[in-house]
Amino acid sequence: MTRLLTRLLGLMALALGLGIVVPAQAATAAPEFKVLAFYNGTWDAAHIDFVKEANDWFPRTAAANDFTYTATTDWNLLANGGVDAYDVVVFLDDAPQGAAQRAGFERYIRGGGAWLGFHVSAFTTNASSWNWYYNEFLGSGNFRSNTWGPTTALVRTENASHPAAAGLPATWTSAVSEWYSWSNNLRANPSIKVLASVDPAGFPLGTDPNQTWYSGDYPLVWTNTQYRMLYANFGHNAMNYTTNTRLSSSFASPTQNRLLIDGLRWLAGTGTTTPPGPFPGDSWYALAAEANGLCVDVRAAATANGTPVQQYTCNGTQAQQFRFTPTTDGHTRIGVRTAPQQVVDVTDRATTDGAPLQLWSYGGGTNQQWLPVAEPSGRYHFVARHSGKCLTTTGTTTVGAPLVQRSCDGSRAQSFRPTAVP
Repeated sequence: MTRLLTRLLGLMALALGLGIVVPAQAATAAPEFKVLAFYNGTWDAAHIDFVKEANDWFPRTAAANDFTYTATTDWNLLANGGVDAYDVVVFLDDAPQGAAQRAGFERYIRGGGAWLGFHVSAFTTNASSWNWYYNEFLGSGNFRSNTWGPTTALVRTENASHPAAAGLPATWTSAVSEWYSWSNNLRANPSIKVLASVDPAGFPLGTDPNQTWYSGDYPLVWTNTQYRMLYANFGHNAMNYTTNTRLSSSFASPTQNRLLIDGLRWLAGTGTTTPPGPFPGDSWYALAAEANGLCVDVRAAATANGTPVQQYTCNGTQAQQFRFTPTTDGHTRIGVRTAPQQVVDVTDRATTDGAPLQLWSYGGGTNQQWLPVAEPSGRYHFVARHSGKCLTTTGTTTVGAPLVQRSCDGSRAQSFRPTAVP
């Protein structure tokens, strides 16, 4: 046996020396984080159907995004410490009911655990029965009203500096849902940060005149800055209650899905974040695109308003050196070294995909401000404040091709590695 092992090891060494790949039972890399989702699946056909759909969508999404997803109806895992092995807890269609479950969940959260809740997880008409959860943690209080029937909503992104919402368009269309409102004014709570709400242009919201919202302020997604949590108002599919048939999908909106994925990564502490001061204000940086290795460049080193910003072979010149000067809420203006008051600007304040980038004198415009969002790889993508779209290369190797803004999609064409230069 010893001789056999020696021969095998020798053959493997020879193969490696020749550059041959030897099949092996390599250790599987650990997932980035683990999610545990609780549900009951026993009340209201629309909520039951959402649970079924979620328990199909999340495992597939987890496999594609390097995390694990486990669903359970055993809410006592909150009471007995069974949640401690997980990075994020999700409530799909309910909340803890017994004293031990509630105490266990509060212990988990206060101990640094993270939570994502959908729709019914905030529903109550007796918030005082668990004051910490409904009034302090969620901040919402009692259920006040709902829309009917289920519809999409026009959603306004309110806080693109938050990692869960970074890169979202200024407005977007949700998946179909029934929508809830609350007795508490969330905006009066200094710990609550609203990430998305109903855009006024989306009214009326609902199809039943007696259960339609015609105006008002309706937060849809928010976080409590005292905890690691996100609440999402959606999670109610449209249904044919007679045949128990699904008429819509809660995962039909790519933008909403991105919010969920980025939200989970933020909750787990492994995804995109916006670290404070990612680029020191007195330093200059070259930006190389991950897609093609070309650098962000000012055409012909010109400094006039309207000069195109392009991709070009990295050459170390000042036309490829940029300074990131903070504005507000994590955003920066991107000045070029040849003329620091000239900044990267979205032409004509356009909000459309494909709008070209140019140099223009800084005047405080939101089309001249960019949110640097860190990626796990150490690279960054840059989100235009006015449009929620990302700074993008062509993805080709064409030298001189103009840079544009496009909807953020997580592609290598929107990923840049900053390198400090003297």
